[in-house]
Amino acid sequence: MEDRKDVFSLIVTIVNRGYSEEVMDAARDAGAKGGTILYAHGAGLHEAETFFGISIHPEKELVLVLAANDIRPVIMQSIVKRVGMTSEGAGITFSLPVTNVAGIAHLNNFEEKKEE
Repeated sequence: MEDRKDVFSLIVTIVNRGYSEEVMDAARDAGAKGGTILYAHGAGLHEAETFFGISIHPEKELVLVLAANDIRPVIMQSIVKRVGMTSEGAGITFSLPVTNVAGIAHLNNFEEKKEE
């Protein structure tokens, strides 16, 4: 495992259930190679809705995309444009710095481009 400071970020997007494929399409269109989808439910102050006296928590999907920092802003803008808070997907996206990576198939291609 090698130190890769300031090279990669983890883009995290939380959307309403059923919108993760739109997130992935937007990310791929902007240059992402792939991602991981996890299923979750909201636990915020305003997430619980009442239906006939029963508290219901909306289902959510969490999309994780590891991306090179040089294309991170483009990917995030593409996601927000397609499934941002004002859409039915009601998506929120943010990124976290990644300092170490291992086992990424396309990392070799990244290293080759970096050396050029």
